[in-house]
Amino acid sequence: MSSTDKPENKDRKIMGANPPKAKPPENDPTAAMSFLDHLEELRWRIIKGMIGMAVGMVIAFIFADFFIQQFILGPARADFFMYQIMPINAVDLSLISRRLPGQFFTYWGTLIIIGGIIGSPILFYQLWAFIEPALGSGEKIKTVLNAMFINFFFLLGIAFGYFILVPFAVQFFTQFIIDSVISNEFDINEYFTSVALWTLSCGILFQIPVVSYFLSKVGLITPEGMRTYRRHAIVGALLVSAVLTPPDPVSQLMIALPLVLLYQFSILLSRFAHYRRKKELDAALGEGVAS
Repeated sequence: MSSTDKPENKDRKIMGANPPKAKPPENDPTAAMSFLDHLEELRWRIIKGMIGMAVGMVIAFIFADFFIQQFILGPARADFFMYQIMPINAVDLSLISRRLPGQFFTYWGTLIIIGGIIGSPILFYQLWAFIEPALGSGEKIKTVLNAMFINFFFLLGIAFGYFILVPFAVQFFTQFIIDSVISNEFDINEYFTSVALWTLSCGILFQIPVVSYFLSKVGLITPEGMRTYRRHAIVGALLVSAVLTPPDPVSQLMIALPLVLLYQFSILLSRFAHYRRKKELDAALGEGVAS
């Protein structure tokens, strides 16, 4: 028997002559779309997302008194319910308006941001429905589940920022006094900006598991690589917490610790995504060899 008749060489010849190709997704509505068609779809997705945000703003304006008095000004009062749960000896925050339109801008800015948060699930769904087919899946159920996945971590971060970080930060700055002759009176615009920044920042930071999952799904990162850079991630979490929080160890650890836990959870998600990607590739390669 010659060397060319060996089974392994025969298999190698088949692989070389007919390289396996990944199976395209079935019923892909974007397969025949041109570049301009994609831009048109993106435009309509953004318009639909903006309509969802507008609906959220309408809801915010309907319940304006509640959102202003209980939501944005809640942490400024010593009787805020989170102070009864957290180990904080809270005091009332003294707020003033130093500019003529200060309260006007705070009022409208608060309702716009809260309305945007209420309508964000619709915007995230529309954007993800545009991105999902590029990742090899056009199934609506997967689009809905992935959008829920994104929204869950965003809203979880919003809740963490508002209910945990904001109370600690507000009370720290309120009770930080250099000398008794100096009283703490804060501008309403600065207060609103700080609360919005802390809250939205946590919503964005809590997208770490989402980003790691989808980057692992397309093969840009691996769980092994994430484990290799775990120490760097811990240092990065400490740096981010130092930027976003007051300069006290408790507040910084309150941000750094969840970020480290999210990174560890992201490694598990990356492993799951990497396993699914490998399984899909093996199935595609197997079909290619069989054909």
